[in-house]
Amino acid sequence: MHASTIRIDTLPFVLVVAVVALGCAAAVPWAWDRWRRRVAGRVATTVVAVVAVVLACGSAVNAAGSFYPTLGSLLGTSPDPAEGTVAEAGPDGRDLGRALGTASARAGNALGSLVHLTVTGKRTGLTRDIDVYLPAVYTAPDWAGFRFPVVEWIPHFPGEPRQVATLYGLPGQLDDAIAAHRLPPVVVIVPDPNGEPRLTHDSECVDAAGGPADDTYLSADLRSWAVDHLRVRGDREGWATAGWSSGGYCALDLAARHPQWYASAVSMNGYDATPHDAETGDLFHGREDLRRANDVSAVLRDHPAPLRLLVTADAAAGDECAALRRLQAAATPPAELTAWVLPIAGHNLAAVRAELPAVLDWLDTQLGNPVAASGPGDVQQYAGGIPAWPLPDTGTPGALHGTDTSL
Repeated sequence: MHASTIRIDTLPFVLVVAVVALGCAAAVPWAWDRWRRRVAGRVATTVVAVVAVVLACGSAVNAAGSFYPTLGSLLGTSPDPAEGTVAEAGPDGRDLGRALGTASARAGNALGSLVHLTVTGKRTGLTRDIDVYLPAVYTAPDWAGFRFPVVEWIPHFPGEPRQVATLYGLPGQLDDAIAAHRLPPVVVIVPDPNGEPRLTHDSECVDAAGGPADDTYLSADLRSWAVDHLRVRGDREGWATAGWSSGGYCALDLAARHPQWYASAVSMNGYDATPHDAETGDLFHGREDLRRANDVSAVLRDHPAPLRLLVTADAAAGDECAALRRLQAAATPPAELTAWVLPIAGHNLAAVRAELPAVLDWLDTQLGNPVAASGPGDVQQYAGGIPAWPLPDTGTPGALHGTDTSL
């Protein structure tokens, strides 16, 4: 049995954990004077009881908030990284043609297709799992000469692409929005922003000092692969980023750091600066230039660019609202920021699913339509004339630095 098959959000699971916790708590006074080694026994039973009660409370909160449905989603592990997809396209999409056959068959029912593959970055050498949503019309003969806009959707920590399909239900929501003409036919790229290991490695999508160049992979490497292998637009107006929680911060940071490639971004209940905590650690090794270059509010002030941003916050989440206020103060023209303070719903997956339709409606107003391709070499990487601003050098080979924008 794999962890991804063990449900931890059900009432029976919560009741079992609660009963175990009560038993552990009851064992403390019952065994208090029965231990041969009283100090060690008392300490051990007390610690076990406290841990059991904490786990019981945590499981109840998780079930109420629908944070992690399975043990695998909590641990960030899956026996099948392609879970939730309908076809396998192989390393670097080498079997994409075969996957398009499956997509074409599904298109007859007006269904888009989520395809799994891996992509190895030209600059970074990183290899990660990628899911790609192709709209139903992608394989239609009438659309063969068109290039589609792109949304790069960043999963929240622990960062598996399958979260977006299995936990958010995004493919179905995209199908509904496109069929109702609330969203243009769009290609959605869902990368793994984190890699392995997961629980002890929160990359925050940044180019770490002397470490993995996650930002470069998510921006330059994925863009290079997409324009080479998919019929997607290459101009910045045809690209947006989006995400929830840590994925929301990633979306803002990628767009703010690379305005030459992205025109819009959505942060759902995210934040504006790289955290420095037990799980993330100090990704910048004390370097203030790197920290500031990944502080979205600071970047918006230091390097103004014509970005269109949507930032949402739960009315009861003080940290989300504080980040929203900082971003509002920093996002002066030419940047445009739309702020939504949402009714209290909590920081959970149920709230994400409820928020998605309105987010897709907003993206409809920002993304351009598919455009006719004039020829095989017509993709423009930097259309729009927005210059790159000089990124500090992290010391990692292949990482973007200065104004280098080569793919």
